[in-house]
Amino acid sequence: MPENTIDTAAETRQSASIHTQQITDSCLDKDCIEDLRVYLTTPSQEALDGATTARARCSELLLAEVNVEPLNYKTGYHAVDITFYYRVIGDAVLGGIRPTTITGLAVFAKRVVLCGGRNRAKIFTSADTVPNCDALLNSDRPVGIVEVLDPMILSARVREPCVGDECGTELTEVPAIIADCFDDELVMSGDHKRLFVTIGQFSTVRLERDTQITIPVYEYSAPTRECCDDEECEEDPCELFSRIDFPMRAFFPDNTSCSNTEVRNNCPCGT
Repeated sequence: MPENTIDTAAETRQSASIHTQQITDSCLDKDCIEDLRVYLTTPSQEALDGATTARARCSELLLAEVNVEPLNYKTGYHAVDITFYYRVIGDAVLGGIRPTTITGLAVFAKRVVLCGGRNRAKIFTSADTVPNCDALLNSDRPVGIVEVLDPMILSARVREPCVGDECGTELTEVPAIIADCFDDELVMSGDHKRLFVTIGQFSTVRLERDTQITIPVYEYSAPTRECCDDEECEEDPCELFSRIDFPMRAFFPDNTSCSNTEVRNNCPCGT
């Protein structure tokens, strides 16, 4: 019998009970969000007002607020309301003058419906702080989790100042933590040119509940490396290097095309 063969029956004789999160339902989305209003900072708005044209370079997801509410008409199902906050970076161009970098905030909200099941048991732990009344009344709801990639800028356009009903719904309030991500105050209203972008976004949404399950135990995990209290006991770099697999694929051309849309839209938002 080969030395590396594992006696599975012997290894799985033991079991352990653990507390973990069970995914009750999940979904994935590919959103194309058209004409999303960008609320610029004060210096950026001044630059756009004096520009002849503008373009968006990239967008970065700052925060996704997640709220879970049960559906009264469908037992066990929940509405997951998500609000995405993006930082958008672009350029305002005036004639042949060097472009001016502009920065602003875009907000997008969506809702998905997932099965979260029902849980009659309410869970409290010694690590919990004293909750408020709303938390106590809603402690039986599943937890909503959203995973999102930074969106891709697909297009951008500038509109002239709006009048009355032409302005549509304006953003009236921004969470303080989002406002702090910008160096200057955001321009929320007024007789100004407006920047709109169309972005593409990939995301997954899931609902989770606490559960207890029994799993097979192959071997209990324990540290194998000795603790180090000074620089002299660091692992030998050549020994570390010897365990790295040879990167054979790095020596051959990849399949990335210079005309690929994803490549062209990938730019560092930190600049």
